[in-house]
Amino acid sequence: MSPTPDDAIAKATQAALLFLPTDHQATPDEVELAVNTALSVMTAQGLSVDRQQLTKVLEAMTSVFQESSSALHNDEGHLPWLADAKNDREWDFWDRYKRYLQIVRKLPPRVVSRLDQSTDDVLGELEDPRRLGEWHRTGLVIGQVQSGKTGDYIGLASKAADAGYRLIVVFAGIHNDLRSQTQQRIDEGLLGFDSQYQLRSDQKGANYKIGVGAMSHVKKLPAASLTNSAEKGDFDRKTASKANLPIGSFPIVLVVKKHRRIIDYLRTWVTEVHGEEDPATGRKIVRDIPLFVIDDEADNASINTSKDPDTEPSKINAAIRQLVNSFQKSSYVGYTATPFANIYIDPDADHDELGSDLFPASFIRALRAPSNYLGPERLFGLRTDDEDEDDVEPLPLVQRIRDTDTWMPDRHKPSHVPSDTLPASLRTAIRSFVLTCSARRARGQVAVHNSMLVHVTRFTAVQGHVREQVDTYVRLLGDSLRDRYGSAAAQCTEEFRQQWERDFVPSTLQFPADEAERLEWTDVAEQLLPALRKISVKAVNGTARDVLDYVENRKNGLSVIAIGGEKLSRGLTLDGLSVSYYLRFSKTYDTLLQMGRWFGYRPGYEDLCRLYTTPQLVDAYAEITSATDELRRDIEEMAALGLTPREFGLKVRTSSLGLGITAANKMRQGTRVRLSYSGEIAETTIFNLNEEVVQHNFDTLDTFARSLTALGAPTVDEDNGSVIWENVPPEEIAAGFFDTYLTDRKAHRVRPAFIAAYIRQSARYGELGNWTVRLVSKSPAENPVDIAGHNVGLVTRKTPHATTDGRYTIKRVLSPLDESTDLDEGQKARALAAVRKAAEGKTNRNGEPRDPKVPTGRPLRDQRRTDQPLLLVYPIAPPASSALGASTPLVGFAVSFPFSQYQSKTEYVVNDIWWKQDMEMDDVEDEDE
Repeated sequence: MSPTPDDAIAKATQAALLFLPTDHQATPDEVELAVNTALSVMTAQGLSVDRQQLTKVLEAMTSVFQESSSALHNDEGHLPWLADAKNDREWDFWDRYKRYLQIVRKLPPRVVSRLDQSTDDVLGELEDPRRLGEWHRTGLVIGQVQSGKTGDYIGLASKAADAGYRLIVVFAGIHNDLRSQTQQRIDEGLLGFDSQYQLRSDQKGANYKIGVGAMSHVKKLPAASLTNSAEKGDFDRKTASKANLPIGSFPIVLVVKKHRRIIDYLRTWVTEVHGEEDPATGRKIVRDIPLFVIDDEADNASINTSKDPDTEPSKINAAIRQLVNSFQKSSYVGYTATPFANIYIDPDADHDELGSDLFPASFIRALRAPSNYLGPERLFGLRTDDEDEDDVEPLPLVQRIRDTDTWMPDRHKPSHVPSDTLPASLRTAIRSFVLTCSARRARGQVAVHNSMLVHVTRFTAVQGHVREQVDTYVRLLGDSLRDRYGSAAAQCTEEFRQQWERDFVPSTLQFPADEAERLEWTDVAEQLLPALRKISVKAVNGTARDVLDYVENRKNGLSVIAIGGEKLSRGLTLDGLSVSYYLRFSKTYDTLLQMGRWFGYRPGYEDLCRLYTTPQLVDAYAEITSATDELRRDIEEMAALGLTPREFGLKVRTSSLGLGITAANKMRQGTRVRLSYSGEIAETTIFNLNEEVVQHNFDTLDTFARSLTALGAPTVDEDNGSVIWENVPPEEIAAGFFDTYLTDRKAHRVRPAFIAAYIRQSARYGELGNWTVRLVSKSPAENPVDIAGHNVGLVTRKTPHATTDGRYTIKRVLSPLDESTDLDEGQKARALAAVRKAAEGKTNRNGEPRDPKVPTGRPLRDQRRTDQPLLLVYPIAPPASSALGASTPLVGFAVSFPFSQYQSKTEYVVNDIWWKQDMEMDDVEDEDE
């Protein structure tokens, strides 16, 4: 049987990849050389390959780049070991997995190379499994939603097995289907056999090789698993006891659901078989077998949510800690895309029996996604404050919907029955999915998975009604296209054509031609009926019998519209997801991000993807994107400064839309690390447009400026007209400005009363003694206003949101250059040097080296003396949409605080009510699924 053109291209691509560099981005000449060499190999084998097509495939792969990861380290008690181990151990599991990624998964060379580096980085943070004595390491790896975290930790587990870890436990979510899906990935990438049919790789009479085990010319590596990929294939003590596996001679890998009883069964079994009684505690301890735990979605279920965490930890958290502490040697690594809850873990918790909590005391590492990742920034846009980074404009893939209120109200009961007629927006979304499937077929992507997500309710009964309605509409479309005798086929085809021309053609034109193939309507129309015939509609929840059997359909591809809720909200991957219809609102950053199943990789059909959601959710995701990006930048900056995880003060931008950061029960310890203004920039980004509030703050500024002048005459900046007062005492700042200034009630992070209290507290310790106040003016001034006898030009600021609810939100009030205006030349030079050092090896989103021109951020504030704070006051032109006159500006401020030597004495303790007004509790046990 002669190979197909697709087979020939696949073989040629595999050959060409061997001749491409992995340590740098391939140049056009290197791509051409690889193409020529591969074509020569193919010709020698009698295969014909299209040069242009092969070149296009390689150019697409080599254009993908991925930046290196950043990390906070704590090396106390840690012995470096990996460099020597690279030479004295065989790395067969990793080598096999690496070949699998290159040959079978066809990952770009730079991505595989970066994964090799990042897994080395994490492995090196762990302890050498051959090290004698007692040791424990606890770390956290932060990825992005649907960005390849599973592939990353399979690589890490492969290297851990090579290094000598003999018991590897992967905690995979709280649902059976996610655990099953993770086990399938482990089977393919690490074990090399189908765990449903055999227990160990050398099992007699069993030959169910898959993934890495099915490749030709690979070593047969000893490994075993006591869990399997069946829906109910979780750990079972009876199976484990009967298996009689000798733990210690080769790697045993377990994929376990986060369930207290199952984790306890696992611990009991291991300690009974291999444990020794500890004379001091009477508990059984496993001494000679090193344990490696990978906690996937580590912010879900693993967090101690107990009201009394010191004496009564929550059950799953306690079970994990008991397991880890039952081993004399253990390493624990959590993986998550939403790390807020993990960093809020109390680092000092120490239970009598359970020991310390799962705080990542050893390291926190942030992974960057490859450049071909379709993430929040590309979908919702990102406004950055970094001079070296361009703003990211959103792709034209999001459709705002406004017609679902009667069909699926925001607040509905489990007994709700949707009205008979599907909303027009959902009918449009379903047609978009049919068009996407058809277009992919027209592009030659036939035997592939196609998925559509419909997530509109958390109630399983309501999901059942939605499934019936969607299935009825899909069948109606099919019947219409098959109508040979009436006008239905022509009318239905015309609706598809109009939607294609109106939506898909313009959006595809905004993608480069080498990323999105241009199609004629006739090519797409030919595939409508074949695409429709293949689509099935399934409910995916705790009671439905439908399953997403991607593995069973991997040869021909599965096309499915998945109706679900909680089970589609975290961890579970929808292969080939192209269209999402999403209504379900959550009030916390992490839950909303995890619900974003539409993030990920869409090679060859990115331009066809669509997200249908509400304007409210678009605004929420845009805000979360900005807050998460800021958190990642903080980690990178603190890593460059050499800080440890215990020194990492979490700073997450508070929502202007009333969103919380994470569930209230996950933040019981959070206040201790959030409220010190030491080394911070406190700035207003939310303004109340009430006329009385605006006038009050303007009067406050005018009175404040006059009182400053009474203390000493100001200077005026000749370049822009800004007015500067120096050597202002702290009480004048606290009483004259912050005691009187009014903020919007949504501005949780900038509360003048807390700032004033912090100033007074610091002054008692001899800090914040000599303030510089700069009243910022814009020059030339179009509409200057008089403030304390000075003509001041109003500044303008962009807003990422429409002005609603009498509230005006901007991305930043601070102009970065303003923050360094009061520093001397030496301070500026040192700050800029620190900023540039932190930028070394970093690239912007275009892959270009970062080259900071001005000092900014924490390195700048690190140069401030403890008596050298800066208050910047910005008179801002009101938004044109407001009823305010230009003569009364909004008053914004930014305070640049130096680092305090007494920050432990100047932190605040606030109650949960202050932190979490209107937050919803994210307790999975209360979900109706």
